[in-house]
Amino acid sequence: MVLRIILFLGINFAALAIGSLFTNAGVSSDWYLSLNKAPWTPPGWAFGAAWTTIMICFAIYMAFVYQITHNKKLLITLFSIQWVLNVLWNPVFFYFHQAGAGLVVITALTIVVGAFLFRYGAAMKLKSLLILPYFLWLLIATSLNAYILVRN
Repeated sequence: MVLRIILFLGINFAALAIGSLFTNAGVSSDWYLSLNKAPWTPPGWAFGAAWTTIMICFAIYMAFVYQITHNKKLLITLFSIQWVLNVLWNPVFFYFHQAGAGLVVITALTIVVGAFLFRYGAAMKLKSLLILPYFLWLLIATSLNAYILVRN
């Protein structure tokens, strides 16, 4: 179990590292700074703290769900789709400045993470709380992306 958690931690934090290549420069760019952002946009430090917590919880969640699921192929497929969408949003939004395409990507990501929550919820029981921060954060992030699309 510990090795599986470490494996998922490595994979999850690799996604964050790749995404940060686009996010770090993007947040300080003239394009992003000039955007009309939602009044509920969290301060910059909150994003790093949130994503760190989310990815730790998600790694633990994945280790548990991997252990109990019979259809590991479906689980890994969902995880892989989630990973790609998570990484993809950063360059789409911050590098290519495509708020509309970013909204499509982050909405798809939210749906996939929601699928984890609902698909494995009965089997995971209270351990499903480990994926809840990810799902809730994505709801907030999706609303922030939508606000930028509509108001700019």
